[in-house]
Amino acid sequence: MEVKLTTITPEQLKTPPATMSGVVFGVVFTDHMFCMEWEDGKGWHNAEIKPYAPLMLDPSSMVLHYAQMSFEGLKAYRSDSGEHVLFRPRENFKRMNRTSQRMCLPELDVEEVLVALKQLLRLDSGWVPDEAGTSLYIRPAILATEEAIGLKVSSKYLFFIILSPVGPYYPQGFNPVKIMVSEKYVRGVPGGVGFAKTGGNYAASNLAEKEAKELGYTQVLWLDGVERRYIEEVGAMNIFFVINDEIVTPQLTGSILPGITRMSVLELGKLWGLEVKEIRITIDEVLNGLKEGTVTEVFGAGTAAVITPVGILSYKGEDYLIGSGETGPVATRFYEHLTGIQYGKEKDPFGWVEAI
Repeated sequence: MEVKLTTITPEQLKTPPATMSGVVFGVVFTDHMFCMEWEDGKGWHNAEIKPYAPLMLDPSSMVLHYAQMSFEGLKAYRSDSGEHVLFRPRENFKRMNRTSQRMCLPELDVEEVLVALKQLLRLDSGWVPDEAGTSLYIRPAILATEEAIGLKVSSKYLFFIILSPVGPYYPQGFNPVKIMVSEKYVRGVPGGVGFAKTGGNYAASNLAEKEAKELGYTQVLWLDGVERRYIEEVGAMNIFFVINDEIVTPQLTGSILPGITRMSVLELGKLWGLEVKEIRITIDEVLNGLKEGTVTEVFGAGTAAVITPVGILSYKGEDYLIGSGETGPVATRFYEHLTGIQYGKEKDPFGWVEAI
């Protein structure tokens, strides 16, 4: 793939934040972006790195009416040696292709897109922050752009990548959050698009999360959409439980996002010789385990926050304290090792990190 390069003029260059302290996650963007187009009969074409700017979309662009789109989220890090690295980027683009299959979007050539991403990152390398716990968030997306009002598969698409320097996803950093179990709403059902990283999934979760935050909770924990008893995932991350010293996470049933960090936790746990299980688990089993002391930790796993300990789980108006309400040793171990690998502080036994 040949990529055209159009750089911003010197007088238009923005200044990266001097510190990420106080910068809200995902609101600051770098100088450049990558774009390319797809059209029936032509495939992907017009690949270009160009100045970051608003997109030009016709009001009838199909994505605006039927939400035919996908997106991803990954990060670039400045390692302790000063090198810029990516964490498992191919897995993100592979997942994007699985979403594309479900959403009738054109698939990407993983290796070609990765080359273009690295070119973009090298151009905007000065935006990778170097403070502890910071990174450059990478957002690829595909949008249906055919100018037509009528439900069908689009014949035209836009793929773009934008970059945003970020600090911790949650303002409290690596500290326990309060999670509310959703009783009133559901997120995904078998046969639907719950496993896909597509916009409608997340828009549908907004109301439940808004109501949870009004009650003082950070996120919503979703139950299955059929029986409303099996635990699925949190709005922005997968969920894990430490039960009788075993690491347990809900198995993928087609309505749960197959998280890259989730996969990494499972692989690390097996490497360490821990008992790791992917099973269907009910909310009643977890609550009984909290009462009996067999559930000792709960934590989330996702690209944005990496590992997030959960201190309180709320269900049907009752708050359940998890352990002492403090961050537990298992969550701490996974957080320290995953971030250690990402920043070059720990050995990378799987070859997950690659240089830009």
